[in-house]
Amino acid sequence: MDYLLPALAAVAARQHGLFSRAQALAAGYSEHDVRWATGRSGPWFVLRRGIYALRADVDALDEPARWGWRDRAAHLATEEPHILSHDSAAQLLQLPLVGVERGLSHVTRPGLTGTRTRYGIKHHLGRRQPRDVATVEGVRLTGLARTSLDLAREHGFATGVAAMDAARRRGAALRAFEIELGLMSRWPHVRRARAALAFSNPLAETPGESLARILVVELGVGPVVAQFPVPLAGRTAYVDLRVGRHLFEFDGRVKMRSVEDGGFAGRGAEAAWWEEKVRQTEICGLGFGMSRLVWADLWGPARARAKARLLAEYAVTERRFGRELPPDLEAFAVAHPRQVA
Repeated sequence: MDYLLPALAAVAARQHGLFSRAQALAAGYSEHDVRWATGRSGPWFVLRRGIYALRADVDALDEPARWGWRDRAAHLATEEPHILSHDSAAQLLQLPLVGVERGLSHVTRPGLTGTRTRYGIKHHLGRRQPRDVATVEGVRLTGLARTSLDLAREHGFATGVAAMDAARRRGAALRAFEIELGLMSRWPHVRRARAALAFSNPLAETPGESLARILVVELGVGPVVAQFPVPLAGRTAYVDLRVGRHLFEFDGRVKMRSVEDGGFAGRGAEAAWWEEKVRQTEICGLGFGMSRLVWADLWGPARARAKARLLAEYAVTERRFGRELPPDLEAFAVAHPRQVA
C-alpha cells in the first residue's frame, strides 16, 4: 500500500496530500488496513491522531515544510468553525518566524475570550473575529496584517517587527493593521503589537535587517535611516542602516549564496565576498565609517559584545567625520529613495 486507492488519492489531492481515518474508511479501506498502514513500518505517516499522509511524501520534506503539514492536519482535525492563525498562518503565508520554537498549531475560533490548548492545538477564542482573512491553497487563515500582530502578542516585539516588516513589504496596508488593532482592544499584549507596528519599516529586506535595526536603535546614538542610497561609479548602492556618517550592514548567508541555491549572489561565494569588500571600500571612500553584523551578534551574550563594538566603531567615525552629511550626499539621498519592491 505504498500508493492510495483512487477514491482516497482524489481526496488527498484536494487536501495537500493529507487524509483522515474516516476518509480512508469511506474510500474502501478496512479497520485492519488502517492499523497496518499506520504501524511503525507502514506506508502512512501519522501527523496527528486520525490524520495521515504517505510516509514517503513526509520523508521528502524539510522541517519547516513538516510544520506546515502538521498545521494542515490540525485544520482537518478541528471540527468547530475556525481559521488557522498565529504561527500556523505565518507558516503558510511565508512570514518569518524569528526566535519562535514551533510546538503548537494555532486556530482562531468564535466564542468566549481566552485560549485553550488541546492535543497540540492552541485555540484562540474571541467574540470579535478577524477582518483580515486570506485563503492559501484552499485553507482559510488570518491575513498578513492580523497574523503579524498576533505574532507580536504571542512571541514578543522582535518577532512582531520582523513579521510586520515582511508583511508591509509585501503590500499589507497600514489601515489593515489599524482595523485589527481596533478589534484587539484590551487583549493581552496588544501594546506590544502596537509598538512593533510603530517600529516596523517595509524597507527592511530580510528578517536579519529587521533585527539589526532594533539593535542599532538600542545603541541610542541617533535616528536610524533604513536603505540609505550612496552613489557608486554610475550606480546607486543601498546600505542597510545609517546613523549620521556611520553605516551598518547585516550579512546573512543568503547574501553570499548563489541564486541557484536560493541566495542573492550572481556568482559563487568567493566572488560575492570580493564584490562586497570592493563595495565597502568604495562606500567608505565617500566619507563614511561602516560596521557589519551577522546572526550570531543578535543573540545572547554576543549581543552585548556586538553593541559595545558598534558603539566604539561609531565613535571613531564621529571623531573622524562628524555627524552631518555633506550637502551633495544629502541631496543624492533625497533624489534616490529606496522603493518598496
